[in-house]
Amino acid sequence: MQKLYKDIPETPGVYIMKNRKGEILYIGKAAHLKRRVSSYFMHPPSSNQNLRAGKHDTRIERMVSEITKIETKETDSALEALILESVLIKKYQPPFNVQEKDDKSFLYVVTTKEEFPRILLVRGKDLKKNVMTSDVITFGNVFGPFVSASSVREALRIIRKIFPWNDHQKVITNSTNKTNNASKPCFNYQIGLCPGTCVGAISKKEYKKTIKNIVLFFEGKKGRIVKNLEKEMNIASKKLEFEKAEKIKRQLFALKHINDTALFSSDSLEIGNSLPAGRRGKLEIPAWRVEGYDISNISGTNSVGVMVVFSNNTPERGEYRKFNIKSVQGPNDTGMLKEVIERRFHNDWKHPDLILVDGGVGQVNATEETLMKMNIHIPVIGMAKGAERKRTDIIGEKPLWVSHETLVRVRDEAHRFAITFHRKVRKKRMFL
Repeated sequence: MQKLYKDIPETPGVYIMKNRKGEILYIGKAAHLKRRVSSYFMHPPSSNQNLRAGKHDTRIERMVSEITKIETKETDSALEALILESVLIKKYQPPFNVQEKDDKSFLYVVTTKEEFPRILLVRGKDLKKNVMTSDVITFGNVFGPFVSASSVREALRIIRKIFPWNDHQKVITNSTNKTNNASKPCFNYQIGLCPGTCVGAISKKEYKKTIKNIVLFFEGKKGRIVKNLEKEMNIASKKLEFEKAEKIKRQLFALKHINDTALFSSDSLEIGNSLPAGRRGKLEIPAWRVEGYDISNISGTNSVGVMVVFSNNTPERGEYRKFNIKSVQGPNDTGMLKEVIERRFHNDWKHPDLILVDGGVGQVNATEETLMKMNIHIPVIGMAKGAERKRTDIIGEKPLWVSHETLVRVRDEAHRFAITFHRKVRKKRMFL
């Protein structure tokens, strides 16, 4: 069975399981394709083989026994994998995705047919009735089905940060074609999740562009969104509308650096839940891997960088790496970090599930920028240290599967290893 998943990539994407006849049995999404797919074929310890499987678990056992081929489609992020999964399930209706499950219980993302459309998450039963709570709502675009409620809710949360949408039921427009619904902005507007339909801050024309981008995203057409936004940004710049151009620039950056670590964590935690009861919680699921990075120098001299590796809370010292900085002169920690990251990922070493850099926003941005140029998609977070190295603030979103305590250990170990290496280099050069 191992040959079925031996060459599967360690990236986000969708996996398609087929039988001997080439028929699609099941379609799933993963933030880490190889880990997710290989989990289906792990055998439980012999002590657990006498556990009885329920109806659902027997069905999955039967599915695994019928698999003869697995195809994958890579995506830029776990979020896009989730959306592609729903598109393919809707298109092919694989038996092991929909069998024995009432389609009324599936979740769908819809746009409403209103002046300023809302984005709603509805059950199949409500979709068929066109009813939401006590109001009769006509739906426009419909996307789904989505199997996991937690995943699709997290997806909407991420997308709304990039493209804020209206959530007000009744919006009144004034003569300037802008909304005029309240004298005070709503809470979501204050935190950047409402475009201002509550206070007349956006026109119907501009809001229509937002909805169009959301629709394109759920259709799996992120590339078209990027092209459209780049065109808009250039036009705004030529018209000297710098504030608008900057806003679009931030949207483009967010699209290219989708922070979906929560989706990534959800996928990791769901591995056991998709397996038979006899395997659940007893599997030797592949260990997660966190790599920590730090730079050490004195005013830009004797500069070095290091990488430390933790696997399931345990330091893997045999996989630590040292880097003498070669391309950066003077005090430039972010430039040095970029060099280290680039050199590290030009090597054929196992990729981590998470990168932790010792530093703040600058270091996180530098790492993400370097990874993006190399077309590598790995979550990055930082840990602010403060003047006395007593702070442990997380920069970015911490995955659920790793504790804050472990990240502090990774940060401190990277710092220790960097300082030790720096002292050796400095001492050696003193005697040259």
